[in-house]
Amino acid sequence: MEQGQTVCCIGSVLWDVIGRRDGDMVAYEDRPGRITRLPGGVALNVAMALQGHGLQPILLSAVGLDVEGRALTEACTEKGLVCDHLIRPDTLPTDHYMAIEVKNEVLAAIADAHTLEAVGSDILTPLRDGTLGSAAAPWTGLVALDGNLTVGLLSEIAHDPCFAEADLRVAPASPGKAQRLLPLLEHPGVTFYVNLTEARLILDAAPATAPEAAKALHAAGATRAVVTDGARRAAFADHSGVISAQPPAVTVTQVTGAGDCFMAAHIAADLRGQSPAAALDAAIAAAASHVSGGSL
Repeated sequence: MEQGQTVCCIGSVLWDVIGRRDGDMVAYEDRPGRITRLPGGVALNVAMALQGHGLQPILLSAVGLDVEGRALTEACTEKGLVCDHLIRPDTLPTDHYMAIEVKNEVLAAIADAHTLEAVGSDILTPLRDGTLGSAAAPWTGLVALDGNLTVGLLSEIAHDPCFAEADLRVAPASPGKAQRLLPLLEHPGVTFYVNLTEARLILDAAPATAPEAAKALHAAGATRAVVTDGARRAAFADHSGVISAQPPAVTVTQVTGAGDCFMAAHIAADLRGQSPAAALDAAIAAAASHVSGGSL
C-alpha cells in the first residue's frame, strides 16, 4: 500500500447526534430545535475530510455489529473509506456522541466511547501484525490519532516500535481529554492539534495566546504544534520558530467538527509540500468554510 497518500485514522468512529437551537436555552428547559444524526467521531471526521482532499484514509477503530453499527460502516464504505480493519465486537454497542448547540456554541455534550475503550489495543493489530506494519517494518506514513483512546493505550503508542517512524498527528477529542495526550510528547515525530484551552491543560500553564501556546508545546516535546483560538490568531510552531495567522470573519452556523476539518486540511497541505504558512492558511480556510455551513 502506498503510504504517501494513505493515512491511518485511529480513534472514534461513531454516530454524532446534534441538537441545534437558534434561541436562548438554559438548564431543565425543553425547547424546539433541530436534531441531526451523522457519522462522526474525531477519527472519522478527519478521515472524511482527508478523503475530500484526495487522500486514502484507513479506519482503525471499533464499531458494533448492531443495527446502528451496520448502518455506520455502510455509510463509511459509501464515502470511500477503508473499513476492512475495523474491530466488530458482537457484544458491544456502537458508540455515540451527543451535543446540544445553542446559538452556534456547544452548551453541553456527552461522548460515549465505551466500546472503543473496551476493545483497547486490538484496534492497533494491523499496524503490529504485518498487515500494515510491524516492529520490524513499521508504518512510516501518516497516522491521525484522537484522544478518545485510554491514557494507557496512548502511552503504549508513544513508545511502541511499530509507531516509531510514523508521522503522528494527534488531537484531543475534547478539553476534558486533553491531558491524556501527555505521554505522546515523548514520540519523536508528533504534531499536536489543539485549541488554546486544551494547550493550557496539557502544559498546566496559562499562555495568553495561541502563538505562546504553540511555542510552549514545542518546547515541552512536541515536534510540531498547531494551536487555534476561535476567531483569534491560530499558530504553528516547530524548530524553526512560530508563525501565526488570523481567521476570517464568518457567520457561524455550526461548530462541531470544525477542528477536525482544520486538522485534515493542514495534513493535506503538508503532504502537498506546502510551506508551514500556506498549510496554516489552508487549515484556517477549511475550518472557516465548515463553521459557515460547509460539510466534511
